[in-house]
Amino acid sequence: MSELYYTTKEKADNYDVTMPLLKAMYVEFKALSSKKPDSAVSKSKIKITNRLLEKVREVLEDSNAIDFLDLLDEDDIPQASDVILILSQYVASMETFYKEHYGYYQNKSQWVIK
Repeated sequence: MSELYYTTKEKADNYDVTMPLLKAMYVEFKALSSKKPDSAVSKSKIKITNRLLEKVREVLEDSNAIDFLDLLDEDDIPQASDVILILSQYVASMETFYKEHYGYYQNKSQWVIK
């Protein structure tokens, strides 16, 4: 078992809200990317994605990975495959966050809260 580290209730709550949304978004973009990997992503989808990623960044703000997690550039109009790359980095970072802060603690499975 890996060593568990404390987090805050706010970050744990944000994780619980954003991770299912992040995974769903990843699945949707992956499906789009498999059909048309070079297709441009609309500005409205970029805004929706960035809004979610900004909340995810709040969870990960103390993580070493935060320096490698970018938001999408609305002016650059990324391709679906670019979005998949960025979302996969966020999913991996959130999974690491979970492994570090959730586990068997005080005789039950739970977030390790300060």
